[in-house]
Amino acid sequence: MSQTYVVVAEARGGKLRQVTLEAVQAARSAKREEDRVAAVLIGHAVEPLAAELAGYTDGPVHVVDHPDLELYNPETYATALEAALESLAPSAVFLGHTAIGRDLAPAIAARLGAGQISDVIAIQRDGGGEEASFTRPLYAGKAFETKRFVGDGVRVVTVRPNNFPAAEPAPAPGAVVSVAYSAPSDLRTVVKDVVRKMSGKVDLTEAKIVVSGGRGVKSAEGFKPLEELAETLGAAVGASRGACDAGYCDYALQIGQTGKVVTPEIYIACGISGAIQHLAGMSQSRVIIAINKDPEAPIFKVADYGIVGDLFEVVPLLTAEFRKVLV
Repeated sequence: MSQTYVVVAEARGGKLRQVTLEAVQAARSAKREEDRVAAVLIGHAVEPLAAELAGYTDGPVHVVDHPDLELYNPETYATALEAALESLAPSAVFLGHTAIGRDLAPAIAARLGAGQISDVIAIQRDGGGEEASFTRPLYAGKAFETKRFVGDGVRVVTVRPNNFPAAEPAPAPGAVVSVAYSAPSDLRTVVKDVVRKMSGKVDLTEAKIVVSGGRGVKSAEGFKPLEELAETLGAAVGASRGACDAGYCDYALQIGQTGKVVTPEIYIACGISGAIQHLAGMSQSRVIIAINKDPEAPIFKVADYGIVGDLFEVVPLLTAEFRKVLV
């Protein structure tokens, strides 16, 4: 009997987030050949995005479109998602391991009486078995564990961004189904407005390249060379907690154990010593380049490439060379 794997989509700025298509690919990796991938999209004025998303699923896309859902609220979104899932009857639900996904996944798991595996970076289905295995990092990426769901019931999985390729379009697109929304009668919180601080042109958690600064930038002005390099590379700008605590930049840029987790193709660490708390947020980057004037800095132990030198001399030289090639 075929089963349905449902992806909970996210949109930002009128576009589907990259992690949504990565979650579709993760669901494809976990399902059997006869199973289908469906999706749920929640928000306001998102019907066009639902049609776009349907091009990547072989199952239906259920869209819950209502003015009350324009801004994320865990209570309203959980209610809307539960209504959309009721008709889909999923065997598994996939979400991005984002701020929304981390908040919404346990709420849905509790409502459905489901098991949950979080922060998945790889999925394997060996020998066509009935159960897929899910790999997730532990101890700031120093160890990994592989888990499987046991028994019957719905499975809930969150997928770390930038660890699965974005899904290719499906041969036959799914249908778009509108789902009615009814606000919960016992709503305890209302989100009136969201004030967004622009951390850069590129979403930090989904960026392919990240240029990050630490205490070594010495001031808010010290981030300007990093921003110029990031603009040249089409990269996002990040920071260590030390730089944020010192007031050099906003906490929205913080990467680490108490900040964002990033897994870009290239991570350029400028003036970052490499404390374990920072490594927890970036150690799974595919290529790590460290720039630090201290040759004994711990960051060099995890770096694929290291440059010992003053970042204020090295970074402008890199920017100039990249501009010759890219601009």
